[in-house]
Amino acid sequence: MEPIIKLERISQYNAIKDIETRHPLISIFDNSKTKALANQSRFHFGFYAIFLKAGKCGELRYGRNSYDYDEGTLVFVAPGQVIEVNNQDDYQPSGFTLLFHPDLIKGSSLGKNRSQYSFFSYSWFEALHLSLKEQQIIKDLFGKLEQELSQSIDKHSKSIIVNTLELLLNYCVRFYDRQFISRENINIDILSKFEKLLDDYFKGEESGVLGLPTVGYFAECLHLSPNYFGDLIKKESGKSAQEQLQLKLIDLAKERLFDTEKSISQIAFELGFKYPQHFNRMFKKGTGATPKEYRMLN
Repeated sequence: MEPIIKLERISQYNAIKDIETRHPLISIFDNSKTKALANQSRFHFGFYAIFLKAGKCGELRYGRNSYDYDEGTLVFVAPGQVIEVNNQDDYQPSGFTLLFHPDLIKGSSLGKNRSQYSFFSYSWFEALHLSLKEQQIIKDLFGKLEQELSQSIDKHSKSIIVNTLELLLNYCVRFYDRQFISRENINIDILSKFEKLLDDYFKGEESGVLGLPTVGYFAECLHLSPNYFGDLIKKESGKSAQEQLQLKLIDLAKERLFDTEKSISQIAFELGFKYPQHFNRMFKKGTGATPKEYRMLN
């Protein structure tokens, strides 16, 4: 296995692609005019990257998952991710690449709200597939960034660049919403599988052994990244995956509280709580009554 190449600076990636560094914190370029990455390369990114692929490209791997890119695919990489590139011997680079360092957006509204762009932590197979119209919007914004980088830096440069970046990412949020809707049948199937997994979790001994279920646990069972799974559940149900878990816990707790042969502490442990007081707090927050009060009322 090839050693991991650590990329902390934009200029390092530019050097690998044999292009000029015009700005230390951001770079945008047409891949067809650059040098191809070495086959079976592995990179640790210290900055954000957005790849717009044009035509059939090589295979990228993230963790245990791989993705073969087709035209109009938009892929996102966040700082800290390790990417493996597997290209064919006759591979020719195409599409566009946008790189920007976290330092570029510090103190800006984009920097403060970057957590809302959860697609930077999606897996490769959860990439964004753009229509022709959507591709043109993204290319136009890439072009605006390219135009700004091609002129001399002045006091307005940073705000214009960051504002354009924010607009681009907001369009990506819109396009992902469209993708969730256009794949409604697949998403409903995932939602039903999630509900069945929830039922099975508490029917078996998992809750007593593994403790409270987590969003990450169910995402892994469904072969999805936690962020993509959470966003999908929110789009389909109107509630976050964590809220769905809590609603399930409260419904089960209500049912089990009717069995007066079991103590409240015993019910808490069966549901996966380490401490009964945590169970009491969650139940009261969800129902307005403590488990003991609910049992007395019913």
